[in-house]
Amino acid sequence: MDAQEFGGSTAEIVVGSLLGRFAEHAGSPIAEERLPFTIKVVRNDAQLEKAVFMRHTAYARHVPALADRLRVPEPYDYDEASVVLLAESKLDGSPLGTMRIQTNRLRGLAIEQSVQLPGWLRECSLAEATRLGIAEGRVGRLVKTMLFKAFFQYCRDAEVDWLVIGARAPLDRQYAALLFQDVFPGGEFVALRHAGDIPHRIMAFEIETAEARWVAASHPLYDLFCRTRHPDIELDDGGFLLRRSAPRGSRRRPIDAEL
Repeated sequence: MDAQEFGGSTAEIVVGSLLGRFAEHAGSPIAEERLPFTIKVVRNDAQLEKAVFMRHTAYARHVPALADRLRVPEPYDYDEASVVLLAESKLDGSPLGTMRIQTNRLRGLAIEQSVQLPGWLRECSLAEATRLGIAEGRVGRLVKTMLFKAFFQYCRDAEVDWLVIGARAPLDRQYAALLFQDVFPGGEFVALRHAGDIPHRIMAFEIETAEARWVAASHPLYDLFCRTRHPDIELDDGGFLLRRSAPRGSRRRPIDAEL
């Protein structure tokens, strides 16, 4: 399936057919909600240490074979095309979750070490989420949901066209529920180098049609993501402060650097 069939026609068909219904929702008031934690872009080494700790702890629970590689910051934590998000408890400042977002504005995505993305994606502005790690329990589930909102919000503001992720089973079902779609026919699983060669399902999500598709599906997260403002999510990119302290040689690693 080429770009016109898969990508270009999606906006025309989906947005066109749902415009009236979407307009009704868009006119509803925006709510405001406070969270028991903050989500911010990492801006210094102390915050990065918290993110790395959270990342290692989470991977040690679920992917111990990869966790040992994640005890220290990685080259792409300092890359100009990446930001690291950190969720911290308002009560005591403890880390509750983290995610790294990499865009393709300077180089290919990490996932492209392992797969060749189809043409309808290669010609677009892309962002990949990696190194998701969250605390255990109910708070962790809420943090994961809000980290995804932060991912969507950051990429929407940055005018990214598509979100791209590699999801291992059974997490792939959660992304499918969010209306991510398979990049390759049949939803095949591919071993990813930057994820310890563990098989992942490659999935993508179009930003432009997101709200219309969520409205059409009566998605339970639509109001949370699109009609609720969360002041505790602060995504201004102050990453230059961090990158000034990056180890020598870390700033411009090639795409095949260890992630």
